[in-house]
Amino acid sequence: MRLVVLGKSPAWPDPGGACSGYLLEEDGFALLLDCGAGVFSKLTAVQDYLTLGAILISHLHADHILDLIPCSYALHLSPRRAQPPRRPPLHCPPGSQEMFHRLGACWKDEGLISEAFALAEYDPAEPLQIGPFAVRFCEVPHYTQAFACELSAGSSRITFGADCGPNDALAQFAQGTDLLIAEASLREPDTDEPPGHMTPLEAGEMGRKAQAKRLLVTHFSDELGAEWVRGESTRGFGAEVSLAAAGAEYTV
Repeated sequence: MRLVVLGKSPAWPDPGGACSGYLLEEDGFALLLDCGAGVFSKLTAVQDYLTLGAILISHLHADHILDLIPCSYALHLSPRRAQPPRRPPLHCPPGSQEMFHRLGACWKDEGLISEAFALAEYDPAEPLQIGPFAVRFCEVPHYTQAFACELSAGSSRITFGADCGPNDALAQFAQGTDLLIAEASLREPDTDEPPGHMTPLEAGEMGRKAQAKRLLVTHFSDELGAEWVRGESTRGFGAEVSLAAAGAEYTV
């Protein structure tokens, strides 16, 4: 399984970067996991959006969905589009249809997203097959309903923690995963109850509790300083970690 980081920034993109977006490839099938601000431009540099296999959304915060807008316009208006235009599958959490209608209304087109894609709201209690990827979900604590996603293909397994605070559910869900992608948004621990984000140290501890074979730390601002993020997350994980960066590639 090939993983390309398109964007790793938190709620605002770093200079030259993008918010949450990850491209996974297996057997010629390309799956986009999240589509935050700036992701569509990064996607077009490595993947033809007209042949994208599907998109999977972890939760409905803007930094994970906002570039569905330019992607929708491209699918509607590209001079290379098929006739009738192909509508890639868009797998989203419950409540997405209403959210996307309201988002499209900001551009005076309620159907902008739902008509560009074959939109389906997944049931997080049920497994999902997207091309060669077997997908499972686990709800994690955040400021809106959010789901960690496990993607398996062959003997390879990647667990994406979405946005979340420290929690036992993700550690159990990701137990023994080949690669855990864990967020590290904060310099200090979140004091909300339940907490909705993690520090790099907490992300590392999450990887250690999950007994992940590899840990990829993401969703942090460059303003935190890469070496500090690396040091804190390594201290929590107890082994070398990788820091997400736009364009970075991994084979799992």
